Amino acid sequence: MNQANPDGANARELTIRGVVLGALLTIVFTAANVYLGLKIGLTFATSIPAAVISMAVLRHFSGATIQENNIVQTIASAAGTLSAIIFVLPGLIMIGWWVDFPYWQSVAVIGVGGILGVMYSVPLRRALVTGSDLPYPEGVAAAEVLKVGAGVGGEEENRKGLAAIVLGSGVSVGYTLLAKMGVVAEEASRVFRFGAGASGVSTSFSLALIGVGHLVGLTVGIAMLIGMLISWVILVPHYTAGGVPAVHEMAGFVSGVFKSKVRFIGAGTIGVAAVWTLLRVIGPIVKGITGALAAQRARKSGQGGALALSEQDLPIGLVGAVIAASMVPIGLLLAGFAAGGPIEAHFVPVLVLTVLYVLLIGIVIASVCGYMAGLIGASNSPISGTGIISALGIALLLAAIFGRGIAPDATRALVAFALFVTAIVFGVATISNDNLQDLKTGELIGATPWRQQIALALGVVFGALVIPPVLSLLNTTFGFQGAANAGPEALAAPQAALISAIAQGVLGGSLDWGLIGIGAGIGVVAVIIDEVLRAMKKGALPPLALGMGIYLPMGLTLLIPVGAIIGRLYDNWARKNHDPELAERLGVLAATGLIAGESLFGVVFAGIAAARNSPTPLEIIEPGDLALPLGITIFTAALIWLYTSTKRAAAHRTTWPVEG
Repeated sequence: MNQANPDGANARELTIRGVVLGALLTIVFTAANVYLGLKIGLTFATSIPAAVISMAVLRHFSGATIQENNIVQTIASAAGTLSAIIFVLPGLIMIGWWVDFPYWQSVAVIGVGGILGVMYSVPLRRALVTGSDLPYPEGVAAAEVLKVGAGVGGEEENRKGLAAIVLGSGVSVGYTLLAKMGVVAEEASRVFRFGAGASGVSTSFSLALIGVGHLVGLTVGIAMLIGMLISWVILVPHYTAGGVPAVHEMAGFVSGVFKSKVRFIGAGTIGVAAVWTLLRVIGPIVKGITGALAAQRARKSGQGGALALSEQDLPIGLVGAVIAASMVPIGLLLAGFAAGGPIEAHFVPVLVLTVLYVLLIGIVIASVCGYMAGLIGASNSPISGTGIISALGIALLLAAIFGRGIAPDATRALVAFALFVTAIVFGVATISNDNLQDLKTGELIGATPWRQQIALALGVVFGALVIPPVLSLLNTTFGFQGAANAGPEALAAPQAALISAIAQGVLGGSLDWGLIGIGAGIGVVAVIIDEVLRAMKKGALPPLALGMGIYLPMGLTLLIPVGAIIGRLYDNWARKNHDPELAERLGVLAATGLIAGESLFGVVFAGIAAARNSPTPLEIIEPGDLALPLGITIFTAALIWLYTSTKRAAAHRTTWPVEG
C-alpha cells in the first residue's frame, strides 16, 4: 500500500470500489447499531472498525491508498452514526401516533436531516478542525490506524506502532470477551445512604473509555469529573433526602431520581454551555465562511488548482444552495405530517416558523455537536442532550402558537409533530457530531475535503435507506415499551422515551422548569470560571464537558477521567524519554488500540446477538460473586501490562516488546 500523501496530489481517493465497500459496511454497521441501541442499550463507534476492515480488503487490490481507505471509513462512520435517530423516531410509536415506521417518510426525515448536517459541517471544518486545538480523540485514533496500515513513519516506527495498536486491541477484546462470557464483571454499581439522602457510584469496565480519556486529555477529564461530583455528591443526595426506602429498593429509587431530576439539570447546563460555545465559535465560523468565499472566487477566476489542499471544500455557493433547497422537502414533509390534524388551524404560521426553526436550530446544533465531538469524541457525546434542547425549542414554539388549554387529542398531535421536527434536527446533530471527526482524520492523512464531504453525503443516503426497515423489524418483533403492541420483551428505547416525555411535559404543562433553571445556573457559573481560568492562563474548565458529567450516567463516564490521568502520567514520562515524539505517539497508538479492539468486538457481538436473538449470546456462566473482584484485578493488570510494555518499546531503540 502506498504511504500517505501529505499533499493529496494524484492520490487515488474517491473510487467506485471504495464507495461499494463503504456501502456494504454501512448496511452491516448501521443494522447492528440500531439493533444494539434499542435491544441492549449500546452502540459502537464505526470509524475505526471500518478503517481496519477497509485496509484488510483493499490491500488485495492494486494501487490502494491511505486516502481511499479513509473514504471507506468516512462513508461507514457517517451511516453508523446516523443510526442514533433511534433516540427520537421510536417516540412516535410510543405515543401511539405511528403503528410502524412508514418507509419513504422515514427515509426522507433521516436523509434530509443528515444531508443538512453534512452541509453545515463544511464551513465548520475550517472553524473547528483546521482552526482549532480540540483533541478529536476518535478522529486522531482513526488517522493513526490508517497511518500505521499505510506504513507511515518509517519501518521501525511503523512496526512498533502496529504492535502498540495490536497489543491495545488484544487487551481490549480479551477483557470484553471475558465479560460477555460472564467470567468477569462488565459493570459495577453500588448505592448507599449519604447524609439525609442517598447516592451511588458506578462504572462500566470499558478499556475503550480509558483510551478515550488518554486522548481527550486532563482538562476535559477533570471537567467531567467535577460534573459527576455535582451530580452524585450534591444533587442526587439532595433530591433523595428524607425519602430513602429500604436497602433493597434503594437502587431503583436513586436511579429514578437521577433520570427524572438530575438529567434535566444536566440538560440545562448543556443548554447554557451550548449557547456559550456557539458564541465562542461564531468568529471562527464567520472566518471559515469568508475563507470559503475566497476559495470560490479563486475557482471562478481559474486559480482553483493553486488552492492548498486544506482549502478544497465543496464550493460554499453549492453548500448554501443545498441548504436552501433542503427547506423545500422539509416543508413538504411537515405539511404532509400535519395534514388532517389540529395544526391545520394555524397551518401557514406553523409551517413557516417551523422551517425557519429547523434552519436556525440546525446551525446551533451542528456547531455545538461538532464542538462536543472535538472535545470528547463522537461516541461519548451526549447527543440525546441536544435532542432535548431541540424538542424543548419546538415544543415551546407550538405552545406559544396554540396557547394553553389544548385538548388531549390535540396535545398528542402536537407532541407527535414536535417529535417529527426533532427527528429532522437530530439528523443534523448526529451527522455533524461524526463528520468533524472524519474531517479531522482526513486532515491528518492528507485527504481532499470535498471528496470526503461527498463520501459523507453518500454515507447519509446509504444509512437512511437501511435504518427504517431495521426499525420496522424490531417494532414488529419486540415493540416498544408503552406502545400498544409492546410484548413481554419490548424495547425500552430510553432516550426516545425521555425526549417524548419532555415534549409532552411542555405541551401538557407538566414540565419542571425549575430543574432546567438550576442546570442553567450551574452552566453560567461554569462559563464564568472557565473564562476566569483562561484569562489568568491557569488552564480551563470546559462547560460542555462539565455538563456532560452531570447529564451522562456515571457508568458511561467515570473511566474517562481515569484514562485522562493515566494519559497525563504516561506523557510526563514520555517527555523525558530519549525520543519524546515517538514515545508519545506509541502511547496514543496503545490508547487507540483500546478503542479499536472494543469497537471491532462490538461489530462481531452485534451479529452474534442478532443471529441468536439474545442480549447475552456468549454467556457461558452467570456472573457470580467472584466476577467483580476478578474483573477489577484483570482490568487493572491488563492496563499496567499494556502501558509498561509501551514504555519499554518506547525506551528501547529496536525491538517490541522488550523482554523484561
